[in-house]
Amino acid sequence: MRFRFASRAVPRSLPRRFRRPRLLVVGCGDVGMRLLRQLAPRLRDTLGAVAVTRRPEQQAAARALGARALGADLDDRRSLRRLAAFCGWTIDLAPPPAEGADDPRTARLIAACSAALRWRRSRGTVARWAYISTTGVYGDTGGAAFDETRPVAPASARAIRRVAAERRMRALAARGTARVPILRAPGIYAQDRLPIERLRRGTPALADAEDVFTNHIHAEDLARAAWLALFRGRPGRVYHAVDDTDLKMGAYFDKVADALGLPRPPRFSRDEVARRVSPAMLSFMSESRRLANRRLALELRFRLRWPTVDATLAGVAPVSPVGENR
Repeated sequence: MRFRFASRAVPRSLPRRFRRPRLLVVGCGDVGMRLLRQLAPRLRDTLGAVAVTRRPEQQAAARALGARALGADLDDRRSLRRLAAFCGWTIDLAPPPAEGADDPRTARLIAACSAALRWRRSRGTVARWAYISTTGVYGDTGGAAFDETRPVAPASARAIRRVAAERRMRALAARGTARVPILRAPGIYAQDRLPIERLRRGTPALADAEDVFTNHIHAEDLARAAWLALFRGRPGRVYHAVDDTDLKMGAYFDKVADALGLPRPPRFSRDEVARRVSPAMLSFMSESRRLANRRLALELRFRLRWPTVDATLAGVAPVSPVGENR
């Protein structure tokens, strides 16, 4: 992944570490760490990065890659003050809180950086941000195929909170304070991020007649798409960060089970599955959608490295039914 950084009017007498552009990764979990690993060859010379995460092990991993790590907490306004110095390029991967109808974490992040963003704009430099949302904002579409022009219709509390966060980010873009494209991501997976324990437990799937269409994105592809969105995404524009797979949920679990050498999940009616799984899991099995990704390819000029589930599973090794990999 290559990108030529624009020249900046910074005095050449400053030390190199102060002349480098800096990337702020908020909510630097699995996808954020993958992005840092992708950028690692440049993190010591041409690009600075700041990882915001509360987990000590991820802070240590970020530092090992050449990034700076901050233990800021989006639930603690005072801990966010340091972020303003690094918010020129920002990728927000942080999820909303677990309850409520709003996302105060996004509100706190924007508030903490507002003065710095206005200062940048007064100097003729508009900050570049990217917000990673979820395809759950559409609710259940009955398996319809659609693009980013479809109105949101969140059905779950978590999706309602995501819509609230998106609105705050789009308002930021509308004010001209920052360029903020929005990537809506579906189920994130990778070779090391597969539902192995679910298959080992024999958690049921829906019978095909009642099953739902799901969408997927490889975690490495999502990290790359977030990076490109900073520079190629339009302000306030929505992009579906999904791959080319057209698959029902049960078929996905079957493919993963076959690749791993595990038994396929049992199939039951929706009523029977509702008696066997948690309400939270059932909610994921109640929304059927198929998202088009033409904007991802045409506007972000993004090429998927893992375009389908089959491509990802091609190199996966079988695992034992219980315990460690064989």
